[in-house]
Amino acid sequence: MKKTTQHNKIITGLDKVKQDILEILEETYQGTSTALNFSTPFELMVATILSAQTNDNQVNKITESLFKKYRTPQQFSTLQPEELEQEIKTCGLYKNKAKNIIAAAKLIQDQFDGQIPQTREELMLLPGVGRKTANVILSNAFGIPAFAVDTHVFRVSARLGLSSGTNPAVTESELTALIPEEKWGDAHHWLIWHGRKICIARKPKCSLCPVNQLCPSNQEYEEAK
Repeated sequence: MKKTTQHNKIITGLDKVKQDILEILEETYQGTSTALNFSTPFELMVATILSAQTNDNQVNKITESLFKKYRTPQQFSTLQPEELEQEIKTCGLYKNKAKNIIAAAKLIQDQFDGQIPQTREELMLLPGVGRKTANVILSNAFGIPAFAVDTHVFRVSARLGLSSGTNPAVTESELTALIPEEKWGDAHHWLIWHGRKICIARKPKCSLCPVNQLCPSNQEYEEAK
């Protein structure tokens, strides 16, 4: 009986630390949103596909000129892969991305009346759109609760002890259980911006971190210096 009571206290304490971390991140990064520039759900889909293995600043440079020429599924569906490749060749994996974007545009035209779908299941039917990209579109374009787990979210949530770091699917499940649904979209951005500014992949800036006193990885990185 005593063991059960002690265990419950430990779990409660851990949950309190997680909530404290999230509150500090919210205070620090409130009002942040996606760094990708877009004006329509379809443009966000294109930009998010382009962002794989390419930083958002580079994607924005590409789409600044790209979206002046082509903006709709109909316009993209008429392109040949070689034409789109020339527009996006400064991003990684551009040949495969060009093929997927054109194929997705054609599918949107043929099966969804030219409108990008608003369910995760339908979005994931589109070439180049996996669960992460679908969740980005749902949350940022349509305001539908979804939690996208990209490399920043995956890394930061594991370092802060908010998730186990097993794999992105497990991380998504753990974070959505921990964070209220109405804050999923915002919390996604807190973790991304923290990963970009402070909790970077190599040599995180632990001394500047607003949650360093609560972070279970802080001591590990400090000792490694």
